[in-house]
Amino acid sequence: MPPDEAGLSDAIGAGLADDGRVVVPGFVTDDLVRRLRGRARTLDRDERFAPAGVGRAGSRVERADVRGDRIAWLDATTSDQAERELAAALDGVRLAANRALALGAFDGEFHYAIYPPGAGYARHRDRFRDDDARVLSCIVYLNLDWRDGDGGHLRFHDDERSTDVRPDGGTLVAFLADRHEHEVLPATRERMSVSGWFRRRLR
Repeated sequence: MPPDEAGLSDAIGAGLADDGRVVVPGFVTDDLVRRLRGRARTLDRDERFAPAGVGRAGSRVERADVRGDRIAWLDATTSDQAERELAAALDGVRLAANRALALGAFDGEFHYAIYPPGAGYARHRDRFRDDDARVLSCIVYLNLDWRDGDGGHLRFHDDERSTDVRPDGGTLVAFLADRHEHEVLPATRERMSVSGWFRRRLR
């Protein structure tokens, strides 16, 4: 592992261990952001995106007032080079989290998410109440030239305060799925990301 990657891995592990979350600007390059955006646009034109739901299995429902994005799942066996590069980078996050916290994270499920202007995602946790398989949430933003006035921040709700993260292209946000309530604030522009989770094996 090159020294810069080793340092990044250590920083990610330390952030997760200290605060249960970490924000890494420039986690992926602008070039990769553009290629992933292009891939998402192609999938969207091919009608591979669908409205996101809340809940799971038989309890899953579409509630635009709760969650307004549309999503397309990434294929773990993809031949798309940009998606393969992103998967390798995210796997490095998984390994760093496992080293720092012994999470036992082994398997990921990720999707593109496109929020139209005005859409958001209400306050929630990423772990289901009756299923603790999800251990580590990760988001990589694919937005270009984002400004504060564009909105669309990720808001973490802590005990007595909130913390906002601007969805700048290339930024990684990783956090423990069971610990942090969060929401996606509406934006004045279309907002794009790759989001998902690493899971642990259940006995």
